[in-house]
Amino acid sequence: MLPEYIKQIEIAKSKKAETKKFLDRLRKLKPADLDVVTNELHDQAFTHIDCLQCANCCKTTGPLLKGKDIERLAKHFSEKPSSFTEKYLRIDEDGDYVFKKMPCPFLGSDNYCGVYEDRPSACRNYPHTQQRNILQKLSITYHNTMICPAVAEVVEELKKKYL
Repeated sequence: MLPEYIKQIEIAKSKKAETKKFLDRLRKLKPADLDVVTNELHDQAFTHIDCLQCANCCKTTGPLLKGKDIERLAKHFSEKPSSFTEKYLRIDEDGDYVFKKMPCPFLGSDNYCGVYEDRPSACRNYPHTQQRNILQKLSITYHNTMICPAVAEVVEELKKKYL
């Protein structure tokens, strides 16, 4: 991971309490333009942040895999879903399917995803700052500030706009 990405994540971790307080306040404010602003900040962040130079999400945070994800990945490997599940997945404390271990078993040493076209929906949607209904995703956004340098940057910019 690039040193500047590590620094952004370290700063985000050091601001955990501040960020949580800000996002709780933002949730109460319910700004009408939050989706538009967050989506613009997401696009802006990804003009200079390169996931292939980071991949921290793939190294540290496993996605929840739904039935369709398991079916798609099993098909990718020409396996039965039950065989794929036995080989790669476990059920977590919430009853969700997750990878047995991290980093993601499909992450290459070059940070490329070996199943990119068939990756789980949670991976497709990550880091969730490019979606609608951001207000409902503020809890996950809080956690993602400490994983993804782009989310850390988006939230810092949101603070400037809404504080």
